[in-house]
Amino acid sequence: MGADNQQERLNAKWITGFVDGEGCFHVALNKLPKMTLGWQVLPEFRVVQHQHDEIILQKLKLFFDFGSVVRNHGDRKEFRVRGLKNLNKLTKFFKLNPLQTSKQKNFEIFSEIIKLMNKEQHLTQEGLIKIAKLASKMNRKVKRHLESSETIRRNSIHE
Repeated sequence: MGADNQQERLNAKWITGFVDGEGCFHVALNKLPKMTLGWQVLPEFRVVQHQHDEIILQKLKLFFDFGSVVRNHGDRKEFRVRGLKNLNKLTKFFKLNPLQTSKQKNFEIFSEIIKLMNKEQHLTQEGLIKIAKLASKMNRKVKRHLESSETIRRNSIHE
């Protein structure tokens, strides 16, 4: 590989630094009546950039060989990873290449939620409540769609 191509390629250390500044590990809990417990757990990883910098999002997609680059809103684009298979690969990457900022704590919680989902705990009331509590600790704020564990408990009663 020539020097020019090497300079164009992203490496793990660069990605870790970039994600420390621009990345987000997020877990949404959406009320969805068709789900067994009435809730959907939607973990995702994303990096948002102005559309002028979409090339870096495409390079992230190429580096990981999964995820998608989609419109975020307005003139923003995002590299987004969803789905347990790809999120498992992503968590493995960040365990081998730890983040250096407080975002590492969010990643650790995110990773724990992915582990619970791999064990299908999001399909049990107890597991769903545990995931809800963990998710509420992420990104230093309580999710507005996540009222409380009690709400999930009340709305999860099978008919």
